[in-house]
Amino acid sequence: MPNATISAGYPRALLSFATGKGGERAALLAGAGLSEDELRHPDNRVSVERYVALIKTAARLTGDPAIALKFGEAVRMQEISIVGLICEACETTIDVGRELNRYAQLVLDDDCGEPATLMRGVWKDEGVWIEAPHDLFTANPLIAEAEFARLVWNGRVMFANSAEFQKLKYPRVIHFMHADPGYADEYERVFQAPVVFNSHWNAMQIDAEFLALKQPPVNRYVFGVLSERADALLKSLQESKTARGRVESLLLPILHTGEVSMDAIAEKLGLGRQTLYRNLRREGVTYEQVLDELRHKMALNYLGARKVSVNETAYLVGFSEPAAFSRAFKRWTGQNPSAMRRG
Repeated sequence: MPNATISAGYPRALLSFATGKGGERAALLAGAGLSEDELRHPDNRVSVERYVALIKTAARLTGDPAIALKFGEAVRMQEISIVGLICEACETTIDVGRELNRYAQLVLDDDCGEPATLMRGVWKDEGVWIEAPHDLFTANPLIAEAEFARLVWNGRVMFANSAEFQKLKYPRVIHFMHADPGYADEYERVFQAPVVFNSHWNAMQIDAEFLALKQPPVNRYVFGVLSERADALLKSLQESKTARGRVESLLLPILHTGEVSMDAIAEKLGLGRQTLYRNLRREGVTYEQVLDELRHKMALNYLGARKVSVNETAYLVGFSEPAAFSRAFKRWTGQNPSAMRRG
């Protein structure tokens, strides 16, 4: 998974957690090659490689090799990601698994083109298991221990006042593919269940009755709002992977300069002009169409939502002459930009 990314909410939350444990914030960021800007919003993307580097840096600077495990124990998923909030708002525990995998790409984008399966239920050895089958957990034991700890403690905190939950063993036993990292006593403390290392899978056995539990009620309107926002984020992430999306993301910050040739954008993408041309054609557009439609969209935004002047808008979308911009705007909309500005 060389290009895999994770929601910035994870390193952002870990950074705060490690700082609270005595790690120096600037040193933590430097050790992972991260910046404050990259973590400013939890919906940003950070490479899995740098997230793992942050975990290792946190362990070193705090002197606590089990910090990933404790991070999972202490910090709930709903504090990290919109996906956690959606899972919290589900009606039943079975719904949680479905919604988690529905929006899995917002948590982990492995650049494979298909949504990841982060967790799934398995019936095996006459018992119910929750398995984490993704390579993310196999390749990164620190992430595996953190996310199983989070899964267990999300459930324990959510159902703390449930008499039905208190009758269950959650989990009954937990398996990890990695070897004992040297702090098995912390695993036993966190999971309060037998822990098996060097297993053939990453999974935990639960009582089947857990799947019938109803979660504490949450306003269903909240669930709808969160789902709508998550759908928009998912669409944005998927569009960013298209040739058009990549071109637009490079054009936006330089649109005002007018220096937006196809050759320049192809070079930024590390492609030849003809390769970029073919990639766009496969998506049914030309470079000129992408540029023209982006200028149109941004002009509407500046004139309508932001109330920017016509001359300023012409500059911002890359026209050196307001008259040329006015002609283009009339071609796009059938009206003069000044009429749009007044409206």
